[in-house]
Amino acid sequence: MGKSLNCLISAGPTREWIDPVRFISNPSSGKMGYALASEAHKRNFKVNLVSGPVLLPIEKGIDVTYVESAEEMSIAMMTQFNEADLIIMCAAVCDHKPKEMWGQKKKKADFPTSIEFVSTKDILYELGKRKKENQKLIGFAAETESCEQNAKKKLNLKNLDWIALNDVSIKDIGFESDLNEITLYSNSEQKVKLSIASKEKLAAQIFDIITK
Repeated sequence: MGKSLNCLISAGPTREWIDPVRFISNPSSGKMGYALASEAHKRNFKVNLVSGPVLLPIEKGIDVTYVESAEEMSIAMMTQFNEADLIIMCAAVCDHKPKEMWGQKKKKADFPTSIEFVSTKDILYELGKRKKENQKLIGFAAETESCEQNAKKKLNLKNLDWIALNDVSIKDIGFESDLNEITLYSNSEQKVKLSIASKEKLAAQIFDIITK
């Protein structure tokens, strides 16, 4: 892949609000996605980054769309998808949201003992359905058990070219850390293990592999 190609990357968590002061989310820091965006920029891609609610510095020349909910991230990714040559879905999107969001803060005494949740849109699955032959689609799988099995299932189900697996049950890597350890699986049954390193170094290694 060369100069002027478009790279679309998602990063960070999403938030699904319960009421105006409470939400569900996850510990994603956005650091991996931002490192990938920086690496793509270094390699002369035109980079569009769709970022969840994180506060991280961004390099000049990278276009950023800030979103909060899974629905907002879905809209941003779908809007920019057709123009992208390489798409990396690194964001940790909430799979569920409260069925009802209360318009006012729920007082402690009135807060329910259970909340009904509904599924959010599976953005990566939708992108996989829309993927054209000239596009490469890469996903991330944050797993805690049956890691390889779950990653390969996601790779096939969502029509990906590559999936990057990280075992978030391992202490001091993955969520919120500056370090990560990744295993890449391709749709042609390649497997590449990347040892623990900074997310910046891993981003460079990932690009070396997926842009061959």
